Amino acid sequence: MLMVNQFAINVGFYMLMPYLAGYMAGPLGLAAWAIGLVLGIRNFSQQGMFLIGGTLADRLGYKPLIVAGCLLRTGGFALLAFADSLSALLIASAATGFAGALFNPAVRAYLAVDSAERRIEAFAVFNIFYQAGILFGPIVGLALMAFDFRATATGAAVVFGVLTLAQLGALPQHRAGPNATTVLDDWRVVLVNRPFLLFAVAMIGCYVLSFQVYLALPMQAARIVGSDSAAALMTVVFVVSGVIAIAGQLRITRWFTERWGRPYSLVFGMSILAAAFVPLLLVPGTGLGGWTAVGALLVTAALLGVGAAAVFPFEMDTVVALCRDRLVATHYGCYNTIVGIGILLGNLGTGTIMDAARAVGMSSLAWAGLIAIGAASATGLYGLARSGRLDAPVPVA
Repeated sequence: MLMVNQFAINVGFYMLMPYLAGYMAGPLGLAAWAIGLVLGIRNFSQQGMFLIGGTLADRLGYKPLIVAGCLLRTGGFALLAFADSLSALLIASAATGFAGALFNPAVRAYLAVDSAERRIEAFAVFNIFYQAGILFGPIVGLALMAFDFRATATGAAVVFGVLTLAQLGALPQHRAGPNATTVLDDWRVVLVNRPFLLFAVAMIGCYVLSFQVYLALPMQAARIVGSDSAAALMTVVFVVSGVIAIAGQLRITRWFTERWGRPYSLVFGMSILAAAFVPLLLVPGTGLGGWTAVGALLVTAALLGVGAAAVFPFEMDTVVALCRDRLVATHYGCYNTIVGIGILLGNLGTGTIMDAARAVGMSSLAWAGLIAIGAASATGLYGLARSGRLDAPVPVA
């Protein structure tokens, strides 16, 4: 049920969000600053509230937070279908973002607790459903956009409405344990967990590099084939990355597990993510329409898919191991908040470097910078693995 839940969540989300900015700029005629504000509010209300959602999940149980998040996103997407003012758009965006902060830590914690010693395998399968939702969501949304954006938003709201009812009826109840501590005490447990915090900081680079599928790669696609054909090329990029995750996830996870185990699989997976940008460094794509440059872009997408598939199951398992199976959702919430802040700063830095590098005619500096970020993260993870800080601590009675 948790696997189907995540697939449907991503289908509903990605059938709408890729087309929201165009709807606000076109039919609604909003200024660029207003569009940025709406999208920024959505991101902040999710990333900034993950710790709240995780804390509530540990205190109230996982199922209530999953149901509440799906219900809230149903209302948020329904409001987007009819919102025609900036204030209404801001409320709807804040609701959809906060909904993600409610159910994301709860889903991951529930899966970790329920799969017990098979966590790595469970998270590998989970990532297949996760990536399949990302792959199919935009396709469904594009079909509904043939009517209009409101039909797409309504369709997304229906998906989450059905999902809410399914969680209520089919998802087993998970009851939270007795709360003998305060919320501040719980947060203190997380914030004094030094190996966990160091791991979260080291993993920021992973998310910054993975996010370039939405930032640097579309900019490179437009540079290679022109803005008119960039969307088609990026569709191929998403398909390549998604198919690798869906078809190869279990094989990749099994291969890494047998050879390196959890700590060093993270190191090698992060190294693959860093190496993914080497083709773009070697083939900058200065000529429009160059097949070599297109090939380099697709190789980068493929390596990003392999690297992400290699890292994700071990990453999720490490979070649980480092929290000693205690306050699992709160740790996931804190983890997502830390990497969310890192993504924000990393994307600002990446965009700034790309603009500056192209202004002086040295666009390859941007790819070198991303490779350096990946190398720094891989080095940090290697140091943690070698010192034993990524190993599961001895359980505390």
